[in-house]
This record gives sequence, C-alpha cells and structure tokens, in this order.
Amino acid sequence: MTGEVDITKRDAQFDLLTQAQARSLNLSNWHHFLSALNLAGYRHEGMISSETSIIYAYVLYLIGLVDHGIDKQELRQAIAEFFFMASLTGRYTSSPETKFDFDLAQLRGIPDGKAYLAKLREICATTLTSDYWSISLPSDLATSASRSPSRFAYQASLILLGARALFSPLKISDMIDPSVKGTKATFEQHHLFPRGYLSKIGITDLRQVNQIANFALVEWPDNGKISDQPPSTYAPTWHAALTPKDRTDMMRWHALPAEWWNMEYQDFLRERRSLMAKLVHDAYRKLCGDMEPEAAAKLSVQELLASGETDTVEYKSTLRTNLHTGEVDEKMHLAVLKTLAGFLNAKGGTLMIGVADDGKVVGLSADGFASEDKMALHLVNLIRDRIGDLFLPYIHPHFDEQEGERVMVVHCEAGPKAAFIKDGVAHRFFVRGANATAELSGNAVTDYVKVRFP
Repeated sequence: MTGEVDITKRDAQFDLLTQAQARSLNLSNWHHFLSALNLAGYRHEGMISSETSIIYAYVLYLIGLVDHGIDKQELRQAIAEFFFMASLTGRYTSSPETKFDFDLAQLRGIPDGKAYLAKLREICATTLTSDYWSISLPSDLATSASRSPSRFAYQASLILLGARALFSPLKISDMIDPSVKGTKATFEQHHLFPRGYLSKIGITDLRQVNQIANFALVEWPDNGKISDQPPSTYAPTWHAALTPKDRTDMMRWHALPAEWWNMEYQDFLRERRSLMAKLVHDAYRKLCGDMEPEAAAKLSVQELLASGETDTVEYKSTLRTNLHTGEVDEKMHLAVLKTLAGFLNAKGGTLMIGVADDGKVVGLSADGFASEDKMALHLVNLIRDRIGDLFLPYIHPHFDEQEGERVMVVHCEAGPKAAFIKDGVAHRFFVRGANATAELSGNAVTDYVKVRFP
C-alpha cells in the first residue's frame, strides 16, 4: 500500500461503475424485471412486505442477463419463482445483507446460464421443503400481522390460480389495478368470523380476532352486507346460492373447511391454515410448471366411470351405510378410509362414492345425509379423527351429477408422509396397487416407507 492513486485503475473502475449504472437504470430491463413480479402473482405494491426483496431479485436478474446472457423469457420465469420463494419466506427481512451475501456466494463461479438458472431453483428447493409446506407455513400463518409475508403470498396465490373473490363472479386479478388508488379498495379483507360476533362469544384478543386465517377477500359492497353477522347466519345462504361447481371452487380457493360456519373458532383457524398452506403450495407448483395432478384427477366423471377401477380409481356404493342391513356400519367407514390411505401412501387417486363395484351409479340417498355439506363434513371428520389433520389438504371432495344421481368424487394426492388408520388400538397401513388396496404389516411397512418417503 503506497497511498498513491493509480489513475488507470481508478478510471477503469469508474468505467465499470458507469456501465453497471446504465444497465441498472435501463428502463427496458427494469420493466421486464417487474413483469416477473406480476408473473409471480404480486400485482400491487400493497402486496410487497419487503422492498429489499425486490432490489436483490433485480440484482439476480441483472447478473443472469448481463453476465450469463440468459434469454429474457427464461430468466423472467426463474426470477418469478425465486421472488415468490423469497417473499413467502421473508428471506431478506432479517439480516438481509448477510443472507444475500450467502446467496451470492453460491452463485459465484457459475459457468453458464443453464447452471445459473439451476442454482437459483436449487436454492428455492432447499428452502421450500416438504416440512416447510406442511409444518412451517401453517405455523407462519398463525399471526395477525397485517403485513405478513405469508398473507401476501396467499393473496398472490389466489391471483396465480385465477381465483374469484368470495361469493363473487369477479376474478381477484381483475379487481386489482395497480394504477388506481382511492379511499376504498375494490376488494377488502373480510373477517369470516366477524369481530362483533367474536366479541359476543368472549373472543376479544385482537391477535385472535385478526388472525390471517380469519380473513377472506371480498368485494367491498359485500363486506358491508355481511357486517357483524355470525357466519352461521350469512354463509349458508350465500353458499347455497352458488352452483355446485362454484361452491367447490370457492371452498378450494378460499381454503374453507366443509361447513366451516358451524366450527369452533380455534378449530376453524387451525384447519384453514393447513388448507391455505396447501393452496400456496399449489400456486407455487403452478408457477414452476410442475403442478401435474395424477391422471385420474384430470378425468371427467364419465371418463372415471368408463375406465373402471384401476390403481388410481376406486368405487364405493356408500360412505357409511351397509346396503344389506340398511344401517350405519363401521365397516363402510373403514373401507373408504382404507382406499384414501392407500392413495396417500402410493401416488394418489380418485374415490367415487355412490358408484357400485360394477360401475353402476347408485347415488347418495342410501347414506341418508341431510345435505351434501353434511356428508362432506362427515368425511372430513373421519379423516381428521382416523388418519390425521395433516392429510386433509391432500384430499379434495366435491359432488357431481351422473345419470340423474349425485355422486361424491374424492380426489386424493400422494401424501407428504406415511398415513396410518386408527382402528381401535391398532394403527394400520395400506397401499394401493393394481386395482386393489392391500394392507402391509411389520417389516414390510418399514421397507415401503423407507422407499416411498425417503
């Protein structure tokens, strides 16, 4: 160190700075980068919990563009995935410089654009593990923070999935215009269990009242109509006015448990958090282009009936009633649970209730439920009590009509971990293979779980 200024080096460094500044301030680059945020579902500045995440994501965009010459469309896709991950997890909220230095260290020495994109996605994958989706995210959603990253990620997910506002024909994405600012938002966060109602039943702690899981997006005129009515007063009427398909869509988009308006408040919050986490996971998978439901989930009711029973399709005449005795029979419950557990432990599938083994549609009347919602709630309670809460987000029941009869169609995803059925004091393990459900025991269970759930 001589203390003398090397004019040549100084000028070279200033030249590099000038070039970098020009690229950073290039409006074409900036606007294309911003489209990555839109691609990730973040359409409005009010959905951004950390501006630092935007700056760092832009740096990663410029590195890919300038240093590696990556095609802009490919780069935008990868940055959208990375930004969704970083925003969801609050990656650059605490000690952002340290975290970003760590990320940059992983990206140094990358030989080419292909490897750069792969490393960005590897960082996402090691952050968003199966435990994150099933444990960490539901826990993160247990907050009343108005600017929670998980709250905004859920809203972005609704946009990614093309969701409509609750009880509304309008898409949420169409209701959000970034250029419009007024005293009243087009959509509002509505308390599903209104504050006034919760106060009447003794729940006044705002940390409970304002839980993320107690809010849904509605049009603001609807919010005024709902006011402080208990959910059991306003929700069933609005729910019943929807078509069967719209009911199914609304329940899925807004992560609502069956007959949620009759649930105890804490039970509702716990179950909805799991469903919200599942929806965010679905949206992220869609963003990444790897949301590929099992073949059975893509089939219509007619196609499911035409295919017959397979390794991913099963028929049951009833949910709870023995057709020979006409009585509720625990064996019928167990038969349904065995099929669902088998799907969870294998690669997923579809159970159709109201269809005989030979494919004849027999309908749902034999089960004697007062309504389809009651039947869906009965199934949810069975799964919760006998298989476990963890698996509810992976099982999707809805109702359809075929040959003048109603049927219950239960799409089941591959589960996140081994699913056991409580049967008295025993815990039984089933898998699906060919067109049958088989029970495993002893070492066979251990060996199967090691392979299926490494």
